[in-house]
Amino acid sequence: MNRLFKIIISLSLFTIFFTSFISAQTNEFEGTWNGMVDVGVVLPVVVHIKSINGKLAATLDSPDQNAYDIPVTEITTLGKKITVSVASIGAKFEGELSDDGKNISGTFTQGGGNIPLELLKTETDEKPKTETVYKSLWQGVLSISGMELRLVFKIYEAEGTLKVHLDSPDQGAKNIAGIVDYFNQDSVKFSFEAIKGWYAGNFSDETHLVGTWYQGPSELKLNLEKTEKEIVVNRPQEPKPPYPYKEEEVTFKNEKADITLAGTLTVPEGDEPFTAVVMVTGSGPQDRDENIFDHKLFKVIADYLTRSNIAVLRFDDRGVGKSEGDFSKAISTDFVSDAVSAVEYLSNRNDINSAKIGMMGHSEGGMIAPMAANESNKISYIVLLAGPGTTGEQILIDQSRLILKAAGTSDSYLDKQDIILPKIYSIVKSEKNDSIATEKIAALYDEFYAQLTDEEKSEMGMDLQSIKKQIPMILSPWFRYFIAYDPVPALSKLKIPVLALNGSKDLQVPADANLAGIESALKSSGNRDFKIVKLDGLNHLFQTAELGTPSEYGKIEETFSPKALEIIKDWILSVTSR
Repeated sequence: MNRLFKIIISLSLFTIFFTSFISAQTNEFEGTWNGMVDVGVVLPVVVHIKSINGKLAATLDSPDQNAYDIPVTEITTLGKKITVSVASIGAKFEGELSDDGKNISGTFTQGGGNIPLELLKTETDEKPKTETVYKSLWQGVLSISGMELRLVFKIYEAEGTLKVHLDSPDQGAKNIAGIVDYFNQDSVKFSFEAIKGWYAGNFSDETHLVGTWYQGPSELKLNLEKTEKEIVVNRPQEPKPPYPYKEEEVTFKNEKADITLAGTLTVPEGDEPFTAVVMVTGSGPQDRDENIFDHKLFKVIADYLTRSNIAVLRFDDRGVGKSEGDFSKAISTDFVSDAVSAVEYLSNRNDINSAKIGMMGHSEGGMIAPMAANESNKISYIVLLAGPGTTGEQILIDQSRLILKAAGTSDSYLDKQDIILPKIYSIVKSEKNDSIATEKIAALYDEFYAQLTDEEKSEMGMDLQSIKKQIPMILSPWFRYFIAYDPVPALSKLKIPVLALNGSKDLQVPADANLAGIESALKSSGNRDFKIVKLDGLNHLFQTAELGTPSEYGKIEETFSPKALEIIKDWILSVTSR
């Protein structure tokens, strides 16, 4: 549930995954194709198409993400038309080859949004070196609305020209490609088209720059110091082999969706069968470890529980990693069927006690788990980690205000946002026609933007057109379902043991309102077999935090609170030993 908070550098750097082979009767599409996708930020993409034994194969590069040779799921051609489906994150490109064979014009679709994309054929097929040797590193701290973000500019030389990579370690962004406009004895300028940002600074001495970071309407002071080493992200809780338990790569079938899901099952050593738990990730395409800012939450939890004699199955979301399916077309009920399929798989294993299989969901996963438990009688308990107890709309309204407030955003801006958001969400819920909804929401954005002062526009961190480019996302099937969803009916039907945990500094799923909603719903059905725990000082990821803002997630070395781990372990062992 972290899609709407404001950031300076995009947390969700654009990723596209094209895979697999298909038959081709022509080699017109063979070659290297370059294009630019404008998703609020302009990002270059390079598609490499070749014919192997009469079949087309393709890979994709996303240079600004330093991602190369990404494999492709499906390509189909009909005459001069081509369709490339991107199962990994639910994206698709449909285009038509020009008569001269030099460009493919079409539409890129992702998350409900349709974005024009033109691919131009190029003569070269060069790939960057896998390792870049940097001539110098420059590090500084960007302060914005009470948040501090470390930025590292890494200068290197390619083909006789100086170039630059930008890292934002606290946001998990690395190797954003940029241009060195100039670098002389007096001053420097670096430009980053992908994030519409640039830096200009003057040397105060040989190792210090005094300058400004420009992005959108924002102009922010940023001084840089020359350093010798890149920032190394430390994750001390991440488990390393050898493990004192068995780790198995597994696959299981979701018969309803006709897809195969892949995951990792960790099983204790000792007498079988074992108590087990299925892990369900939060919103957005997530891998089996629920990797967020290099924090592998589910891997840390699985390791701890398996060492405590509890088997754990964690799996890639559909369309992510090694799991089949199309993430972009899925809504929460589809993820329910995936989770239930995982339980079915475990129930048929001899090393798992089929009467002691539970489900643990984080964030949106905490919404999925109660729905799954109502659908499957093979789920004997559930653990809700920052699970919702209020509607999706209320969560988004609350989290937006809390996160921006904690980051230092002015009350005047927040008050105006509080008025506009319910109006936008009302359209999302009531207007089923995407075109009409887009027009209505765009008009509201125009009205909202016109009311802002110059200072408030700067606080927003993006211009009006960039905001409007987010409209397709909030009209996607997933968002429409989530915003209208009320968790109370599913929670009120539960008759099994429930553990609900939340952190006092969770700004994405606020603890007080959501824990109260969960408790009230459980009591309404007469269920008394539950435990509600509010953990002081923990954020949405269950890290010990100062503010609770998402900008802290990457800075904090702790992946998951040991206290929270102990509570989960003790409770599971208690309810399964009865």
